[in-house]
Amino acid sequence: MFMPQTSLGVVIYQGESTGFKEQAVRQLTSPSRRFTSRVEAPEDVWVYWRCDGLDDVSHVQNISLGGLFIETPRRTAESTSVSLSFLVREGQVRADGIVRHAIPGTGIGLKFRAVREEERPYLAALMARVRAEPRTRSES
Repeated sequence: MFMPQTSLGVVIYQGESTGFKEQAVRQLTSPSRRFTSRVEAPEDVWVYWRCDGLDDVSHVQNISLGGLFIETPRRTAESTSVSLSFLVREGQVRADGIVRHAIPGTGIGLKFRAVREEERPYLAALMARVRAEPRTRSES
């Protein structure tokens, strides 16, 4: 029988296969669902986005080639389609995304569904810059 201990990040296994109780503690190591790792975005990475007929501009908290997390107090339901246009020095990057998760009052996690082919090099250049820049964001 497995008894998850999520606050500790371990699973306790109790089995009776040999006629007596054995107990082993195993560290939970769930593989990441992401194909590429997320990187904290610097202060100058912003995105203009359109969703449900409303426009907004938000700071990008973190980004990967697979998606991003944007800071917004706006509530947005999961599975909602979003049009994105990055406001970055590498060039215009337009993409279509879908809301994967939302944290009320904090922001939304988006998965890229499509990035225009001619703009993919700009997204790759943005990712290269973001990965190379030292993290200087002050902690509150």
